[in-house]
Amino acid sequence: MDKFIIKGGNKLSGEVDISGAKNAALALMPAALLASGEYAFTNMPDLRDIKTMASLLSGLGVVTKRRGHRMAIDTAGVNKYEAPYELVKKMRASIYVLGPLLSRYGYAKVSMPGGCAWGPRPINLHIEGMKKLGAKIELDRGYIIAEAKRLHGTKISFDVSSVGATGNVLMAAVLAKGTTVIENAAIEPEITALVDFLIKMGAKINRVDSRKLEIEGVDELNPADVEMIPDRIEAGTFLIAGALTGGEIKINKCNPDDLISVVEKLKDAGCLINTGDSFIELKSPKRIRNVDVTTEIYPGFPTDMQAQWIALMALADGSAVITDTIYYDRFKHVPELMRLGANIDLHENVAVVRGVKKLTGAKVMSTDLRASASLILAGLVAEGTTEVLRVYHIDRGYEAIEKKLRALGADIRRVSSKEY
Repeated sequence: MDKFIIKGGNKLSGEVDISGAKNAALALMPAALLASGEYAFTNMPDLRDIKTMASLLSGLGVVTKRRGHRMAIDTAGVNKYEAPYELVKKMRASIYVLGPLLSRYGYAKVSMPGGCAWGPRPINLHIEGMKKLGAKIELDRGYIIAEAKRLHGTKISFDVSSVGATGNVLMAAVLAKGTTVIENAAIEPEITALVDFLIKMGAKINRVDSRKLEIEGVDELNPADVEMIPDRIEAGTFLIAGALTGGEIKINKCNPDDLISVVEKLKDAGCLINTGDSFIELKSPKRIRNVDVTTEIYPGFPTDMQAQWIALMALADGSAVITDTIYYDRFKHVPELMRLGANIDLHENVAVVRGVKKLTGAKVMSTDLRASASLILAGLVAEGTTEVLRVYHIDRGYEAIEKKLRALGADIRRVSSKEY
């Protein structure tokens, strides 16, 4: 078990490259199940979740080989159609194998998903989508068992826009007979990346309007190569790191258009920002202004940036109200930030953060991926030493974060620890 030891107070400055998007990779890897053959995925981030997905696919008969940020995937040997609890419990994105297995092989047995230690993320939208496509669904001792000789096109209208359900139904529909229409579809960049990849494989997908997809099923698809899009959440996290530490940084290999909501809020907070085709430059103000945030589905402010924003507002000049409308109980980082001296009142899904003049180092514990990021950010500015335990959470979604932060001037190191 590793932990981070951070000595706060250093301003971050310099440039950092953003890695490939975790959430895009976790959708595109299972999509390779839809066609037998060899794929080349480039700009693949080196993360625990990617390794978990590779292990899950390996258990189905897929061969994955990694060299640096390139991953070769061969799906010619798929001979099993079950995603076991032992792997699925580690990562909620494992549910993405349901649609491809069912659509291509007519059968899928997938354990109910696990992942972060906060709150339920219902999978009913996934299951109902498969049922509408004609699948017979049975829930048996923690497993979803889905069967269908061939799925049939239908109209699916999501009550709530869901990235996971949109991706899963999309992958199931591309091989279904007839036309499928998905209304209130998610439009996150990761879904756009999946749509582009499936079209490259030979799928017939038309975006009727911003939230309506029309899929004409085909009999077969072909393997294709793909470069992973930049990780917008990693990019946003580094921007906040620069702002929080009073620094001046430039993030490269990113897509500024994917970060408009975050960038606008940082401008409101007093940051000077300049953007180009694939970079964002940030210069922090002398004191961060207080800015309220309400998380929303894309293109609104992302729930995956809520914890980091609370860390930023902990040192703001005034009070800020942060409301999470996506996941009501995603606030396990709040008591840990308070251990560092943050002044936060939490009422259900609303956090009122009253900015303080300083944070003080302490020992804190990560509970999930984005909570880990917020604690690291706070540790960068806390007086003295901060120890962040359970950093395996951060390894799920940030590639070598301590190395990137050190390159910007942070005093952070990873050490082995027996503490849990």
